[in-house]
Amino acid sequence: IGNTVLHILVLQPNKTFACHMYSLILSYDRNKEGPGSLELIPNNEGLSPFKLAGVEGNTVMFQYLMQKRKQNLWSFGPLSTVLYDITEIDSWAEDQSFLELIVSTKKREARQILDLTPVKELVSLKWNMYGRPYFCFLALFYILYMVCFTMCCVYRPLKPRTGNRTSSRDNTVYVQKMLQESYVAYEDELRLVGELITVIGAVVILVLEIPDILRVGAAKYFGQTILGGPFHIIVITYACMILVTMVMRLTSTTGEVVPMSFALVLGWCNVMYFARGFQMLGPFTIMIQKMIFGDLMRFCWLMAVVILGFASAFYIIFQTENPENLGQFYNYPMSLFTTFELFLTIIDGPANYDVDLPFMYSVVYFAFAIIATLLMLNLLIAMMGDTHWRVAHEQDELWRAQVVATTVMLERKLPRCLWPRSGICGREFGLGDRWYLRIEDRVDPNKHKMMRYTEAFKAQDRDNYDKSSVKLETNGDTLCRKELSALSLSRSTSRTSSHRGWEILRRNT
Repeated sequence: IGNTVLHILVLQPNKTFACHMYSLILSYDRNKEGPGSLELIPNNEGLSPFKLAGVEGNTVMFQYLMQKRKQNLWSFGPLSTVLYDITEIDSWAEDQSFLELIVSTKKREARQILDLTPVKELVSLKWNMYGRPYFCFLALFYILYMVCFTMCCVYRPLKPRTGNRTSSRDNTVYVQKMLQESYVAYEDELRLVGELITVIGAVVILVLEIPDILRVGAAKYFGQTILGGPFHIIVITYACMILVTMVMRLTSTTGEVVPMSFALVLGWCNVMYFARGFQMLGPFTIMIQKMIFGDLMRFCWLMAVVILGFASAFYIIFQTENPENLGQFYNYPMSLFTTFELFLTIIDGPANYDVDLPFMYSVVYFAFAIIATLLMLNLLIAMMGDTHWRVAHEQDELWRAQVVATTVMLERKLPRCLWPRSGICGREFGLGDRWYLRIEDRVDPNKHKMMRYTEAFKAQDRDNYDKSSVKLETNGDTLCRKELSALSLSRSTSRTSSHRGWEILRRNT
């Protein structure tokens, strides 16, 4: 029951009352230290009161709990060294990482905890010592891997076509080789080495991604942009396309160009994932994801309706015309593709001035230009501009969340020998098996002196006001004018006496 009450207090809107009641309940806890403590018992979601405060974005409760956990090591004048308990914060030995919970929650207030002590110092330590070097090395390794795969695709086994053309529009010159013909020359053996590297890389990607999907859940793993959700979809699809291409090559099945083309596009687009390691480029990946899965997905429904309607009209208009004079609409699929190009203003309106065009083509094309180019494209630009404005106000906060998510990901993937635990074991200071982070803090004495002056002046004004109020209540109606004048005099005197103090504060600041 006590643990349930602690979890409820974390969710209370009255932060001051919750902190006092939290401390009161813990004062009756018999097992304040050890596994039986109320603070260490998780709820049904596996969250302790400390982790719940971080997930809910309760910064007041989080700071209150951190102040309870800290140990003052020494202090000398304005300098002091504090040991912060990072047992539940550090993701090194946690199945449900506190840092991962913060960046994966949908509440923006939770990301503000990343800027608080000691979370900010712990993330900075992990990122600067291990995260950034490993992430840059991983980015370089992935780019070299994609260069290897691209070269294997460019020099894929082809041979000249021997069959006759079946149509005047047939433009095929080379065809795919059979498996027996693909690995004969020395150049084919070099390509085989690159293809083996590509396939092994695809298998490694699936081996690393599938356990995380099973641990976190597909909806949460692919749906969070901070965690790189869309990029996880891209890299898994890329690995599947590589395996499909390998099967088609081994079975001598024609048409391997389809999965190979998808794999090239997806593989190189995944390079944008590594932009999150740089503060200048990281927020732009978030903008691209929000624009694609927010603005563009909604806009595509409207665009599809317009393209289908006008493409059908163009096909009907040119259905009776000679396709050799104006072949952009010679069949229905080509009409759809041409209308799509016209919608994005990639090409100009097709026209042949040597022949007479149907009158309805001019009418329909005029309406299409007004609706598509002037109206809908400007609507898309306005929607994307609004998304850019919203994300730009959060770019620093989003980049910190990306750094945390990347650090936790690398810490889980890399062996323990390459990523030692951060912090100091409490046994060195006689504090048990808990781990602590040592932080040096500098206290500005002028700041605290000014705060004491401020409280003193406020108390003086408050006392003078209370005395004047008592006088007003005790006197009768006959002395009302005298007391009002005395009140104004006392208030002016109070204002004058405290005015000097406020002037001192202004000069000090």
